[in-house]
Amino acid sequence: MKISALDVKENLEKAQRQEATMDENFTSVTEFILVGLTSQRKTQLLLFVMMFLIYTLTILGNLVVILLVQIDTHLQTPMYYFLMHLSGLEICYVTSTEPQMLAHLLAGNGVISYTRCAAQLFVYLSFGAAECFLLAVMAYDRYLAICQPLLYPVVMDRWCRMHLVSSCWAGGFLGGAIYVWCTFHHSYCGPNRIDHFMCEMSLVLKLACDDTHVTQTVIFVLAGVGLLIPIIVVVTSYVVILFSVLQIQSVTGLRKAFSTCTSHLIVVTVFYGTLIVTYAIPRSTASSDRDKNIALFYVVVTPFLNPIIYTLRNKDVHEAVARALQRRV
Repeated sequence: MKISALDVKENLEKAQRQEATMDENFTSVTEFILVGLTSQRKTQLLLFVMMFLIYTLTILGNLVVILLVQIDTHLQTPMYYFLMHLSGLEICYVTSTEPQMLAHLLAGNGVISYTRCAAQLFVYLSFGAAECFLLAVMAYDRYLAICQPLLYPVVMDRWCRMHLVSSCWAGGFLGGAIYVWCTFHHSYCGPNRIDHFMCEMSLVLKLACDDTHVTQTVIFVLAGVGLLIPIIVVVTSYVVILFSVLQIQSVTGLRKAFSTCTSHLIVVTVFYGTLIVTYAIPRSTASSDRDKNIALFYVVVTPFLNPIIYTLRNKDVHEAVARALQRRV
């Protein structure tokens, strides 16, 4: 029995149409449902008021830090230059998640489109990774200032600061792009409920219809390396700083060295400690409430506390505020 070329062409076109139809049905998810923090309406409204106040104070606190560094010449040093960028990162970071969370608490339900979920994941992962790198750069800056005071003005000049900050931002966006591509190159066809108040990468991957073991391994390795390198830089910098400080004979010098490092060390401990706890305990043994509580801490609480920690015991900032108020009067 002979098969004509026309029959072969028709069968091929038919197979292509069937494959296209199967692909269209396979990737049918167009939105995700976020379960949120609670389903009780009164609790949702109470959380909305609390989160709105915290979000407003977070934005205002970080804006005050940025404005003070910009207008006060006494604060235009490398340390406060990095602090200004950290405040900018915090504003972008909280804005990527909290306004949506506030809208869902006010509406009583959480629905996010496929595209917005991918965009949110990219933004908050990018700024989170950039902050991780920037905290390591700030630790290195403190090492140079305390251990290499004569070389510090030469090494940490304007171009060096710009290159370090640019590298942090670029590394953050590169990491965010890789994570989002790894997450959304899978097909999503089945359940679309996410037991969280935002699009969390590991929970989104659980909804994929195809095998994600390779993707999860790649993400785990990249996240581990991206977290381990900054931690090594921070720990090494502060170990060297500690040995240098112990050799200082002057009480005033000791007090000044500790005062410039304490605030950053507190922020670093809270930030990296939360990330380590998140990755140390496997998801299979962790409850959804634990995941949401930890995420609530590093998404809402930490950005709110950072400007307070940096300004509460900082005499330079206190004097800058006093000078700004005097000029205003």
